[in-house]
Amino acid sequence: MRLRTLPDPDSLPSLDRDHAVEKPANGLPGGLQHPPRILLLYGSLRDRSYSRFAVEEAARLVRFFGGEPRIFDPSDLPLPDQVRGDDHPAVRELREHAMWSEGQIWCSPERHGQITGVMKAQIDHLPLKMGGMRPTQGRTLAVMQVSGGSQSFNAVNTLRLLGRWMRMFTIPNQSSVAKAFQEFDGDGRMLPSSYYERIVDVVEELVRFTILLRSHVDLLTDRYSERRQAGRKPVDASRDLSAIAVAPQEKKTGT
Repeated sequence: MRLRTLPDPDSLPSLDRDHAVEKPANGLPGGLQHPPRILLLYGSLRDRSYSRFAVEEAARLVRFFGGEPRIFDPSDLPLPDQVRGDDHPAVRELREHAMWSEGQIWCSPERHGQITGVMKAQIDHLPLKMGGMRPTQGRTLAVMQVSGGSQSFNAVNTLRLLGRWMRMFTIPNQSSVAKAFQEFDGDGRMLPSSYYERIVDVVEELVRFTILLRSHVDLLTDRYSERRQAGRKPVDASRDLSAIAVAPQEKKTGT
């Protein structure tokens, strides 16, 4: 398995628990189903990778907020088109995790004003369509970046563009950590700061959006062009939970 083991998965020393809602989706429609499944991707292979550290902090918060995180390790992922037919175990596994996911978090360093090749390679290995299934369509997405210098939004802007292209629901919030070398301790744990608080905001929002949308993905992504190509009928909106939730209730008659 090309999944990273999350160190200290339940340790959140920088989180003020007096102001944190442990399971923010409780009470939302679909909140009592299985934990939201979140795939996390990072964009650097350095031993001391700040994008990986940020993703690990996000994964701990996913757990705290009631979700199930998986962090993909891209260290042996080939370049796109490097292997004929993408027949490589790392590519197959990345796609399997994408199919498993209901939401994703992408975090890239900013390098030369853009996302890294490692980050782009992972996204490029996720096809829009694969054997009649779509590994990204309808998933929620949160975007983050880390920078070596002053705060910038070049990487998150590109990740948003890619998320839209991959037909994902990208949440409004985002995180950009400036001078990341100052924001993590020797063990790779993020220090208390406004940057950390923004990551908490991002993960909390992602969990809520994932739970709100996951029961309605078939309806929200039901497209005329795809129905016509596949020769199938539209999704019946009356059977979708979102339609049922907002339907007027019949008045009860008294006895």
